[in-house]
Amino acid sequence: MQAEIITIGDEILIGQIVDSNSAFIAKQLNKIGVSVYQITSVQDDKAHILKSLKEAEDNADIIIITGGLGPTKDDITKNTLADYFNDTLVPDASVLENIQELWRKYIKQELSQVNIDQALVPSTAKVLMNRFGSAPGMWLEKEGKIFISLPGVPFEMKALVENEVIPSLRKQFKLPFIIHKTLLTYGLGESKLAERIEAWEDNLPKFIKLAYLPSLGRVRLRLSAKANDKEMVVAEMEKQINALLPQIQDIFVGFEEDHSIEAIIGKKLTELGRTLATAESCTGGKIAEQITVIPGASNYFKGSVVSYATQAKIDVLKVDADIIDKYSVVSTQVAEAMALQAQKLFKTDYAISTTGNAGPTKGDGDAEVGTVCIALATPQGVFSEEFHLGNHRVKVINKAVNKAFELLQKEIFKN
Repeated sequence: MQAEIITIGDEILIGQIVDSNSAFIAKQLNKIGVSVYQITSVQDDKAHILKSLKEAEDNADIIIITGGLGPTKDDITKNTLADYFNDTLVPDASVLENIQELWRKYIKQELSQVNIDQALVPSTAKVLMNRFGSAPGMWLEKEGKIFISLPGVPFEMKALVENEVIPSLRKQFKLPFIIHKTLLTYGLGESKLAERIEAWEDNLPKFIKLAYLPSLGRVRLRLSAKANDKEMVVAEMEKQINALLPQIQDIFVGFEEDHSIEAIIGKKLTELGRTLATAESCTGGKIAEQITVIPGASNYFKGSVVSYATQAKIDVLKVDADIIDKYSVVSTQVAEAMALQAQKLFKTDYAISTTGNAGPTKGDGDAEVGTVCIALATPQGVFSEEFHLGNHRVKVINKAVNKAFELLQKEIFKN
């Protein structure tokens, strides 16, 4: 069973917005065993849309279209679909009632004709009711192929996919069982990791595929299995993971499906009853940002100081100016002083700090671009490491954030 996703809108093609809809739809389809053959983005042009629909019909069993269902003249998807199916648009009473209710509750203005016209749908379409907006979803069938048209507004589209599309596909088709498990590893590059687990990888069953997903100091190992026998797939996946884990135990952090590394750290800190603070310079608050995204972070995360300028390290964090003068602002000594002062300031068990030169120029320190010093203050003392993370500013910052989490995870999991 294969699907194609078509996103409609000039705003995608000129880079004004990022097509996040396709990623969400593909992920939901994959969960139920439907493979995505192709993702296509097209402009708000009738001929272009018709051509894409024909090509998709030749390629796939399920065609999902998003966008172009609004009330304005550039929203032409519905009329184009009617032409493609040699159909006519007719008013749907339930859609009109939904639109009127939305206007009564939220808009509190008189309905205009363009809004009323959103209740028009192809006569052969099954309506997918959009409770969060005025544009309905539509389900059409042609010679065994399914065409599903959804609004482009992400939260409207997501609700329809989860509540209408996926349940209907499950009901209509006997779909294979598919499972993904993604293992998070930190501290070993992709090529070295591949060498380490080569023998294990060579012996994987044919229905289990391994993908390496490297990203700035970490590598995700994604195992994907697809078959009709659910019990067999689950058992074999567990068997292969149990065989893999002893080979990567020193770099394994957890399973991405369960938690991110920030959430894993937070869960461990909560279990231990320990607390954390950060003092950031070159990372500019990104460590704290990723920590506070996690629900419940206030249970263990007490605060952060972004002491970006050298003087802020002295004035706010109370780092001794003599240490900065002696060792340079980018040094393990200053990183350790920052971590200790943050630990003291926020009265926490742990504090992690960063100071570095992300580039493009050297700034206040003498360190080469890409040099980052990270320190971790613990209940037992403080330690630090110096890293050389390249010369691309954004990569240096993101690598430093990942390294900070790697050091923190290793330290707190000693307990």
